[in-house]
Amino acid sequence: MSADHQLKLVKLVREMGDYHAKKHGMTRRRFLRTGSGLAMIFFAMNQVHAPFFSVDAAEITDKDASKERKDSLAKQFIFDAQLHFVQDDYPLKGILGLRQAAKSWNPRLKEEEVTLERIKFENFFKEVFLDSQTSVGLLSSAPADDPAKWFITNDQIARARQTVNGRLGARRLLGHGVFTPGQPGWMEEVDRVIEVVKPDGWKGYTIGDPMNRSRYPWRLDDEKLVYPAYEKMAKAGIRNVCIHKGLLPLDYGKTLPDLWKFGTVEDLGRAAKDWPNLNFIIYHSALETIQANRKNESRFEKIGRIPWVTDLAEIPEKYGVKNVYGEIGTTFAATAVTSPAYCAAMLGTLIKGLGADHVIWGTDSVWYGSPQWQIEAMRRIEIPKETQKKYGFSALGPADSPVKAAIFGLNSARLYGISPL
Repeated sequence: MSADHQLKLVKLVREMGDYHAKKHGMTRRRFLRTGSGLAMIFFAMNQVHAPFFSVDAAEITDKDASKERKDSLAKQFIFDAQLHFVQDDYPLKGILGLRQAAKSWNPRLKEEEVTLERIKFENFFKEVFLDSQTSVGLLSSAPADDPAKWFITNDQIARARQTVNGRLGARRLLGHGVFTPGQPGWMEEVDRVIEVVKPDGWKGYTIGDPMNRSRYPWRLDDEKLVYPAYEKMAKAGIRNVCIHKGLLPLDYGKTLPDLWKFGTVEDLGRAAKDWPNLNFIIYHSALETIQANRKNESRFEKIGRIPWVTDLAEIPEKYGVKNVYGEIGTTFAATAVTSPAYCAAMLGTLIKGLGADHVIWGTDSVWYGSPQWQIEAMRRIEIPKETQKKYGFSALGPADSPVKAAIFGLNSARLYGISPL
């Protein structure tokens, strides 16, 4: 989104918010936290961009209409395949930049004070399981070369899983086992996690450490280093291998000259072909960067390609594989509000190349506040008909369409053996 568009949206949301808040007899801040306020935000986005989002004006003016719509979708199965929080003594305040950035995406965070408490367990539990319609979630983490700088450890993932499921009285939270090829003792940790933690899936970062320069980057197709771990994973029956790709800084060529290639998907095709009994779920769908980059948006308009996302979408046909998936955490959040045209193109590209049954819902919460705003954005967004026609994309359909139902949860339910009923 251009600076002009962003300023226009902020101004419109403020003006409309003041007007409708007064009509509803509440402050603007409180109004924006209601279903009517959220509908108004999408209405404003349609005015600034184009009508990408389905909004009934009655949702804004009539709180009963807003509630009726929300209640009609209450039983929709939503499996959030990427959730995070940090341990109580997490030392790196730089992670708060994600929550700060989300103020441009999630207007409900505008007046929030950004602190580490916002991204710790109790607020995570509140925002995901109490403040959103998320049915089931998958808790992840990120490693670091320094063990003290992991978001949370594998054992902390397991404890959080137990705590959440105990509080809610159902299997509502699953957990990853994070593996770190090349780090000291990493293979022994894979063995321990299988035996003790019993993860529901795996998470790896080929770039090594997503927050700092790493001494331990690795490739998915490294036969000597990583294939023995795949063998252990397959033997244990824990077959979902989730891999962080993309999301590099805009100047990665200069700042990460020896590391950035590990963030691409060039190592994926061969690994997927060699291990057909494993599922390779590529997080963020390998979107190159989420930083404002009008050049990439223009590139799609000219040649129909999105850096690294299109590369991912082409792998099934190129390598003849059916075990490659694209997860859209952060990728969706960062584009749905700032550039819905680019977001729609990204969804169309993934569905066309991977299939609607191979696109996975994830929100990267708790970084960006409660995932409810992302859920609503996905329910409402549509690929414009002219874009569908030009690039051969399929329509996404209404909030409860088969395509959106698959992406929201049925695909992950199938992968993780969860009943969506």
